[in-house]
Amino acid sequence: MTEPDYTQHEEFINRSTKLADLRALGIDPFPAKFMPTTTAGKLCQEWEGKELGHSEDGAAGTTPQANVAGRLVLFRAMGKNAFAHLQDETGRIQVMFNRDLTQLEGFFPTAEMSAIKCIEKKVDLGDILGVEGHLFRTQKGELTLFAKRVVVLCKTLLPLPDKHSGLADKGVRYRKRWLDLIANADVVQTFQIRSKVVRTVREAFHELGFMEVETPVLQNSYGGAQAKPFTTTLNALDQEMFLRISLEIPLKKLMVGGLLKIFEIGKVFRNEGIDRTHNPEFTMLEAYAAYWDYHDMMVLVENLFEKVALGLFGTTELSFEEGTKTIDVKAPWKRLSMKESIKEYAHFDVDKMNEQEMRKGLLEKGSLDPAVVNKASRGSLIALLFETFVEEHLIQPHHIIDHPIETTPLCKLHRDPELRKEGFVERFESFILGCEFCNSYSELNDPLLQRELLETQAGKRAAGDEEASPLDEEFLEAICQGMPPTGGLGIGIDRLVMLFTKVHSIRDILYFPLMRPGE
Repeated sequence: MTEPDYTQHEEFINRSTKLADLRALGIDPFPAKFMPTTTAGKLCQEWEGKELGHSEDGAAGTTPQANVAGRLVLFRAMGKNAFAHLQDETGRIQVMFNRDLTQLEGFFPTAEMSAIKCIEKKVDLGDILGVEGHLFRTQKGELTLFAKRVVVLCKTLLPLPDKHSGLADKGVRYRKRWLDLIANADVVQTFQIRSKVVRTVREAFHELGFMEVETPVLQNSYGGAQAKPFTTTLNALDQEMFLRISLEIPLKKLMVGGLLKIFEIGKVFRNEGIDRTHNPEFTMLEAYAAYWDYHDMMVLVENLFEKVALGLFGTTELSFEEGTKTIDVKAPWKRLSMKESIKEYAHFDVDKMNEQEMRKGLLEKGSLDPAVVNKASRGSLIALLFETFVEEHLIQPHHIIDHPIETTPLCKLHRDPELRKEGFVERFESFILGCEFCNSYSELNDPLLQRELLETQAGKRAAGDEEASPLDEEFLEAICQGMPPTGGLGIGIDRLVMLFTKVHSIRDILYFPLMRPGE
């Protein structure tokens, strides 16, 4: 088997030699356990602005004791002392090793080599250490841990990224996220915010009485969205299977089963393009509440975004582009029908336009495929006008309500007789900074209309539309057995995190985004 190139690098060879040397000295370079009592961040926070003794007090053990663990990221030998920085997930703490008082676990000093000299010669930047000692402040006031006991927890064989040039290549940062996390504290903070966002979302739904459920990722049919699926074969049954493109269908089956308020946060997969806001594997939240409608879901969304913002920042105002743009997610948000938004932002009154006039306006834009425009129905033309001329203007939070039926086969027809006659449905999408964050319906529970709409989708699929869904007879059977009036909601968790971390690309908030080969 061919060895990887890095095994021939000088650093790898030198570190491998030091690894052997540590073992020969009686030091276990990979022990099973060490118990830190605190973190770098907690220590810095706890002792900020507070008095501590000097190094003599730390040496005497009269100052507070602490055990920390982390990666060695700086080392400076200074005579009988050496100063180092240990880095963990929460930050860095300075450590001082002393020639007379620091002991190295498993090492027995000799006349030729003290513990501090062994650390200097055999330990490298990037190695993970455990340190027990006493806190003090240097003459410059820096919080420092006087090391009494040092344990090598992991001897590393490859070096950290260069501290000056760092990780400049975005492709390397995305592909080797572990290096990105080590080298860039702001990246760690981004993923900490991601975790807080997901936790806050869960807490919000639990507080509202929703039950969290889990549905299959691997399905023998797929639906709930218009997307091309990933396919595989289940060997045990010799059966074609699909990775889910949506959470919707199985969740609605649970609603039929009598569960009143449910939600799921999980991965969905769509075999589509990769760009700034799309990754073929992404995290979705879907929630359903019996006896609610899309108006109830609008209130839920507003309150959810407000809760996340307040939990993270203590304010609902978020600044972007170095403070030149501020949005406010405080409830309530502006609500416009799709037709009203086109009139307000694109200055087209679609109620006074025929289909030919709509096509003319779209084709003059020059960015759309004429073949798509020319065969589009009236409802599809309205949706295209919105996407082409309106979305970019929706900077402050907006709910865009009342969409043409062509945009979804799973939504209830509008309760207003005139809008119902025109073919509009009770759907809204939420937009911030020109980007869609949420999709919600008053869910369709008429089994006959549901069949008609899904048969239309199946017809499109048979005609070659790879994103149209197949006919799911099991789902139609479930709807025939009765689903109560229901409000449904879908939020892309990754886009939600992008908003609150203020990053431009979805790749910046995915630990391991999909990459093109060699990228």
